[in-house]
Amino acid sequence: MEPYIVFEVVLYEPEIPPNTGNIIRLCANIGARLHLIKPLGFDLSDKKLRRASLDYSEYVNLQVHESFNRFLKKFPIDNIFGLSTRGKVPINEASFDEHAILLFGPETRGLPLSILDTLDAKKVIKIPMIKQSRSLNLSNAVAITIYEAWRQNNFQLLGD
Repeated sequence: MEPYIVFEVVLYEPEIPPNTGNIIRLCANIGARLHLIKPLGFDLSDKKLRRASLDYSEYVNLQVHESFNRFLKKFPIDNIFGLSTRGKVPINEASFDEHAILLFGPETRGLPLSILDTLDAKKVIKIPMIKQSRSLNLSNAVAITIYEAWRQNNFQLLGD
């Protein structure tokens, strides 16, 4: 059975295997497609990745792209929401539809300005945190964002 596609989740140059493994598990459980943009900071056969994703890897639609530019040849930039601590729009003020593409940067440095500058400023969003905070764990940020986007769509699955 083909999984429902709720949203596109994109990890730009992910570095830490357990985070990606957790996100694989999350995407499998909600029917989202997961995209990984190279270079990856690990091999897809990494033991830590497999441990974190458990046996969910077989239930997720995972696509690996050689570069962000190659990804953009298949998906419209107009639908991309970039998550960044530099964002000005709080996640709850963003308006996600069923075509939302949720883009997350690498754990140690976030999305580069070269990508953020290409996005509509209203689609560079942030997860509110107290002022002293630097950032959230990547897999937590993905979970918060995807559930907010799904909530805004009344938890409907495409194809329902």
